[in-house]
Amino acid sequence: MKINIFQVDAFADNVFSGITSAVCPLDTWLDDSLMQKIAAETNLSKTAFIVKLESSLYEVRWFTPEIEVTLSDHTALASAYVIFNHLETNLEQITLRSIASDIIISQEDNLLSLSFASNMPTLYNESNPIFSLATGIEPLKVLEATDYILVYENEEIVKNLKPNTEVLKSLGLRGVCITARGENSDFVFRYLAPKLGINDDLVTGSVCSQLAPYWAQVLEKKSLNAIQYSERKGKLICEVEDDKVIIRGEATLFMKGEIIIEERKFPRQETEADQKLAVAI
Repeated sequence: MKINIFQVDAFADNVFSGITSAVCPLDTWLDDSLMQKIAAETNLSKTAFIVKLESSLYEVRWFTPEIEVTLSDHTALASAYVIFNHLETNLEQITLRSIASDIIISQEDNLLSLSFASNMPTLYNESNPIFSLATGIEPLKVLEATDYILVYENEEIVKNLKPNTEVLKSLGLRGVCITARGENSDFVFRYLAPKLGINDDLVTGSVCSQLAPYWAQVLEKKSLNAIQYSERKGKLICEVEDDKVIIRGEATLFMKGEIIIEERKFPRQETEADQKLAVAI
């Protein structure tokens, strides 16, 4: 059995930046257990499997090395990149049908666009010392939506913070966004969700559904450039439109190839030497 595989850096204008996903186009679905094994073998944060239902409509499933998940924004972007550039090069818009919902992705020049419902954060009125304890610096303000949002004075603080993520596991919401006004962008941020096993995410497009409405209000502008500081640094463009936020980003192909899965026709017989080796191990 041979399966095409693409490795794509999403939210990146060059390789070795953004966040990496694997994308495997299929003619028909494989067994769940085989897809899980492939995802474990690629050992990336997410591996997508896509099956074409009709022109511009694809069913998609996402797997981490351990489990199947219902949504992955950066892997959706990577999947769209593969479809637009390698499977159906005449398209400008596609739909990815996932367990959670249909995701519409558009292409304009080098930019791919994802749409999210706007999630304007509100002021967090409680006093909680965990935030300053976890980051070492008292934030200017704390907001809340799906995640807590800690607003700091400048970009350098966000960039250089060394948070104690273990402390953040006790918080009630999903995770913590650390953000500030940018120097060469409208805003910068980092995303910490240790309860989900994410200590400092590489790129998290979906959290901009919370951050973009806030910064749009503060900066009095609808179109914003954002940088997510991490080991690989992600670049995002956010458009705030009434009740939704459009997240745009580039993607870059790092590698394409074939997965080759061979079934042994003749199972290897265990020898006496193998038995002795096994005992020794």
